[in-house]
Amino acid sequence: MPGGRFAVLATAFVVATAGLVSGAPAAAAPGCKVDYAVPSQWSGGFTANVTITNLGERVDGWRLTWSWPSGQKVTHAWNAAVTSSGADVTAVNAGYNAVIEPNAAVSFGFNGSWSDANTAPQSFSLNGVACTGSPGTPPSGDAMAQVAAMQPGWNLGNTLDSTGSDETSWGNPRVTEALLDNVKAQGFKSIRIPVTWGQHQNSAHTIDAAYLARVKEVVGWALADGFQVMINIHHDSWQWISAMPSDRTGVLARYNAIWTQLATTFKDSPKQLVFESVNEPQFTGSSGDAQNAQLLHELNASFRTIVRGSGGTNATRLLVLPTLHTSSDQARLDELATSIGGFGDPNVAATVHYYGYWPFSVNVAGGTRYDATAQKDLTDSFDRVHTTFVARGVPVILGEYGLLGFDRHTGTIEQGEKLKFFEHLGFYARTKKITTMLWDNGQHLGRTSFQWSDPELAAQIRSSWTTRSGTASTDQVFSARSSAIAAKAITVNPNGTTFTGLRQGSTDLVRGTDYTVSGDQLSLTASAMTRLSGSRNYGTNAVLTAHFSAGVPWRINLVTHDTPVLSASTGTTASFAIPTNFRGDLLATMEAKYADGSNAGPHNWTSFKEFDRAFAPNYPAGTTTLTPEFFAEVNDNARVTLTFHYWSGATVTHHVTRSGSTVTGTP
Repeated sequence: MPGGRFAVLATAFVVATAGLVSGAPAAAAPGCKVDYAVPSQWSGGFTANVTITNLGERVDGWRLTWSWPSGQKVTHAWNAAVTSSGADVTAVNAGYNAVIEPNAAVSFGFNGSWSDANTAPQSFSLNGVACTGSPGTPPSGDAMAQVAAMQPGWNLGNTLDSTGSDETSWGNPRVTEALLDNVKAQGFKSIRIPVTWGQHQNSAHTIDAAYLARVKEVVGWALADGFQVMINIHHDSWQWISAMPSDRTGVLARYNAIWTQLATTFKDSPKQLVFESVNEPQFTGSSGDAQNAQLLHELNASFRTIVRGSGGTNATRLLVLPTLHTSSDQARLDELATSIGGFGDPNVAATVHYYGYWPFSVNVAGGTRYDATAQKDLTDSFDRVHTTFVARGVPVILGEYGLLGFDRHTGTIEQGEKLKFFEHLGFYARTKKITTMLWDNGQHLGRTSFQWSDPELAAQIRSSWTTRSGTASTDQVFSARSSAIAAKAITVNPNGTTFTGLRQGSTDLVRGTDYTVSGDQLSLTASAMTRLSGSRNYGTNAVLTAHFSAGVPWRINLVTHDTPVLSASTGTTASFAIPTNFRGDLLATMEAKYADGSNAGPHNWTSFKEFDRAFAPNYPAGTTTLTPEFFAEVNDNARVTLTFHYWSGATVTHHVTRSGSTVTGTP
């Protein structure tokens, strides 16, 4: 973020109090919790997020108070009215968030200032009652309540699940207690710890004692931090479990050996430790759906039998069972529902994964926007899961979610479209009572810096846990430098909130003079565009934020551009880049076709190639790269017409010809 801000740890306070109604303490009832976190701090200033979760009776009107230990001041707040007198601070609900239903939460945030220190508050009071202690744990046997208490969750990805000899073999550092402390401070309530076991087993299927001890150590740290913790069998699913159709006896023996050892190791661990039978189960060479369903049922049934028969807390521990491929297709859900129904076990949950509508998730086939098709894919998926399981009393954990384009970096998907996806996912999962666990293989929260690589995305995800945020049709307003400045309009999507204003930094723009609102149309006047565009250098000239009655603001970049210019070039199939003067514009996608109109390159069922796999812009270098993967599927001595589509709406055509390993490009 601008201004040298960096994410810092603030202790996440979890506190309990009595059930509260109408601003005054009610009869004693276990109660509520308050989480206080500081995701960003800079010299003299900071941003804080506060979440109140009601674990007792309905609250109608709330007043949260605390005292600053270091003389801090609140300078600006949202989603609550915050006032102070000396060191004492009071936050009062807004009209739209006065009610907190049982097991629901509300959040508010603020910017503050500090001088000598920024020590987090040590205690809170809600409606006049001191908040002390810890929240109650779900009652024994209530799987639905336990899964609800796991919301939201986070994955410790690409670490203990790596298939090398050590947890660092996929590039992440060793897990530390400090990392888990920082994850907790971000507001996460549960942590999924994927573990790959196969490379740590000997020929007798015994797990290496040192590795098992290391997993137990990390699990212990997470439990001590107050997390609910889920461990599993992870990449073993494709490494050797997938061979079950041809080696049923061998695979089952090895699988059973792992769970026998894990059940024994953890049988006396508290109920906050959860077991997941296997990650993304899949089978190679099976006869089809019927055999796949039978094999997965055998794995899940054997897992349950081993754990339940091992004694201790395992007799009632929450067990999580996946669908085939953790798919939310109805046939896969029905298969798992049949298994769960047959078990008759009240302490079982289902799990699926969701990475979005595939063309949007990886940016291929023109899937550049989180449009109606991509939205329907999400709502249909979550609706099926809710109807099949949640509505019938079986809780569901979305064990992984994200976008597949994140495999390389989070810039594969345009920022505003990405934010709309995560805003909608968090909201819709919440309405369907699905607990979510963010997949993070190190690309989101830094494992040693404890900073979010995309603070804007992190803020959107956190906000979606408790409320909705307003969005818009775009986060980019383009104005051609070659043309006279004109008024610009975008469509606002309040998502159930109310648009409250437009700002540049901390300065409110003037409604009627700088902008107008008519229905869902937000229009910037020509005079405002002229002032905000300044000298009209190529690129972003001003950053505005649209504010709503709840959630996080929506950023709008005002961008000056002209149509990009691409120059002739030569290179090889291993290294080819087109000199590109982007002139302030940004690349959305690329089409590739042969002279006869047929599609060229990989994914030849579509003319639109995959962003960052077949092509990628390099804005600092002023080039557009075509990858070896692209040329690997381009015909030799054939001329390919490339059409580059930019976010301003401009298109530019370029031609490339591959001759052996030599490539030439011409405008």
